[in-house]
Amino acid sequence: MNRVIDNHGRPISYLRLAVTDRCNLRCFYCMPEEGIKYVPKPHLLTWEEMERVIRILVSMGVDKVRLTGGEPFVRRGIMEFLEEINKIDGLRQINITTNGVLTAPLIPEFRRLGIKSVNLSLDTLDRQRFYDITRRDEFQKVWQTFEALQEYNISTKLNSVVMSGKNTDDIIPMAELTRTHNVSVRFIEEMPFNGDGAHEYQEFWNYRRILEELKKSYPGIYKLPDPPASTSYNYQIPGHKGTIGIIAAFSRTFCGTCNRLRITPQGQFKTCLYDDGVFNIKDLLRQGLNDESVKQRIFEVLQHRAKDGFEAEARRTVGEVSESMSTIGG
Repeated sequence: MNRVIDNHGRPISYLRLAVTDRCNLRCFYCMPEEGIKYVPKPHLLTWEEMERVIRILVSMGVDKVRLTGGEPFVRRGIMEFLEEINKIDGLRQINITTNGVLTAPLIPEFRRLGIKSVNLSLDTLDRQRFYDITRRDEFQKVWQTFEALQEYNISTKLNSVVMSGKNTDDIIPMAELTRTHNVSVRFIEEMPFNGDGAHEYQEFWNYRRILEELKKSYPGIYKLPDPPASTSYNYQIPGHKGTIGIIAAFSRTFCGTCNRLRITPQGQFKTCLYDDGVFNIKDLLRQGLNDESVKQRIFEVLQHRAKDGFEAEARRTVGEVSESMSTIGG
């Protein structure tokens, strides 16, 4: 299969597709307390349009798709959608990012549907802190999802955004999960995608500071080789079953090997998390363009791709980064 190469020599093999902007949590670092103005359903990509986009991108060399949101399982029809895209020849991996509130009962179906890996968002193991961060009392449902993923032996990554004054006391308890669970606990630098919320940064916990905090409790922690195009710096604590990852999402140190494209629920095509969208693929589909014409448009924008998140942010035409992560899809 021929894989499209961008203007910086990076092969493109991975699509992050946000299937909805809706979410059943209200995490303060992701959206304002009152929520966001949801997009009317006719303005969202339909399941059929999303399937067509995936088929087009697979024909261009994409072999991994991650479904995100918002929270993907709040949108009706997602399980049927998973059935359909699981049939696409050349699509090697279907992964999901979820907050876990609605997911536990669906885990038995995941393996049959071709789900290779699940990223579960979990910023704390403390029920009260969970409520303070998410503004919802749903910790127990999320934990049930984690337990179900372990029971069905589905590869699991726990994503924890590290926030000063909120959950830095959870770094070590989260890391302790790797002692007895074959799970990757990933600590993520906080990013400015909160939908113009009022959250103020007290102090910034970058990847170096997170690592230093881990070293205090685990002086033997050692570096693992990072897979190609990895967003995380990966580590092992001696004697632990699982692994640790640290994602420099704000520092943007991993851009040089980025193999990702992103599509928002409204069809905004993003070649970088930090850009404001390079075109709207939904509009192209609804204008009646055939697959070859859509492929040509995608190829053209990839020949003008920003080299990193800083360049992408500098090119923005709608001001500073402030969208809700719920509308972007991570």
